[in-house]
Amino acid sequence: MAVASFIGTAIEFYDFYIYGTAAALVLNQAFFPTLDPVNATLASFSTYAVAFAARPIGSVVFGHFGDRVGRKSVLVASLLLMGLSTALVGLLPGYGTLGVWAPLLLILLRFLQGIGLGGEWGGAALLAVEHAPKRRRGMYAAFPQLGPSVGFFAATGVFWLLSAVLDDAAFRSWGWRVPFLLSFLLVAVGLFVRLKISETPVFAKVMDAHEASRVPALDVVRRHPRELLLGAGGMIIAYGLFYTATTYCLAYATGTLGVSRNTMLGLSLVACLFLAAGTWLAATRSDGAGRRKLVLAGTVLAVVWGMILFPLLDTGQPVLIAVAIGGALFCMGVVYGPMGAYLPELFGTTVRYSGASLAYNLGGVLGGAVSPLVATRLQAAFGSGSVGWYVTAMAVVSLVCVLALPETRERELG
Repeated sequence: MAVASFIGTAIEFYDFYIYGTAAALVLNQAFFPTLDPVNATLASFSTYAVAFAARPIGSVVFGHFGDRVGRKSVLVASLLLMGLSTALVGLLPGYGTLGVWAPLLLILLRFLQGIGLGGEWGGAALLAVEHAPKRRRGMYAAFPQLGPSVGFFAATGVFWLLSAVLDDAAFRSWGWRVPFLLSFLLVAVGLFVRLKISETPVFAKVMDAHEASRVPALDVVRRHPRELLLGAGGMIIAYGLFYTATTYCLAYATGTLGVSRNTMLGLSLVACLFLAAGTWLAATRSDGAGRRKLVLAGTVLAVVWGMILFPLLDTGQPVLIAVAIGGALFCMGVVYGPMGAYLPELFGTTVRYSGASLAYNLGGVLGGAVSPLVATRLQAAFGSGSVGWYVTAMAVVSLVCVLALPETRERELG
């Protein structure tokens, strides 16, 4: 089950991340060619942010059925919605063909992407955690938490390969569409895996006892408002670090510092390894040390790293850029890894899908959706150092939220 949840999240996050890479490199010209460079980049990142706004909606919709019908069927539906929305971006004509309809349709597909991903993570995490022995929930949850690392590595790798073999004109004309079209194949693979999984034993007991919540999202708000808001706050820095260090830094380094696209994509591939290492290390260690302690360690590291991220990046030296991005993603992994078990353990079985998904995706709105937008504005107005302080501020917010949460390692899930 852990492997099945890993494969699904890797595919879904590949779908999500290729959009972020394309937004940083080419979507501004393909869909917003009439705007000046800064506003075109902001418009591109705004379509990127639309999916984050949709993710809590996906959490409510898919969480409702996940807590009432079961985890398995919902995970199949979320994969289909996410994958097909992604693939259709690759078929969407640009502004030159459809005019204003092109960006409008892009926004619609991005919105559907967000709804699909909003239902994905909670189900995948629960699939692993609710099948795991009590003393190994952190390790089992490490597998779906590695999905973003692998998905980002695959997304970046495909773009890097295309950038290496195609000239700039071909890449901007049709090459950027290839990663999106590959989603058709990945959806087929994901469906093959997902259709073979079984329902989790913890949820099966709820169904047998006829104890399913009638309106899970409402019950979360009524019974667990503290866990919901603090859990979301704890996730802010994980999202903020990731999308600042990847999407924004990719646009900043290639557009402002003059680093080549191929170099930055290659450095991002190296940085993925730091993310995976931090995720696995913290998730597996959380079974012994506790979830809260490791998440707190990651937020403290992020407070410091925010202050040195852009001084390293601004050197323009590939090795130091790799250190800057890799260090940021390692900090993110230390926070993110234990969250695969931590957020589900905060909520009861009858509302766990809705509660964990909502906390996770509300954190995404606050930390992921706005980060590239705020960073672009801050850099234009105050310079790159202000973006680093913004990262540090997000880390402080998450630190305070996690300090207010309890340890959950010893909790029973049933």
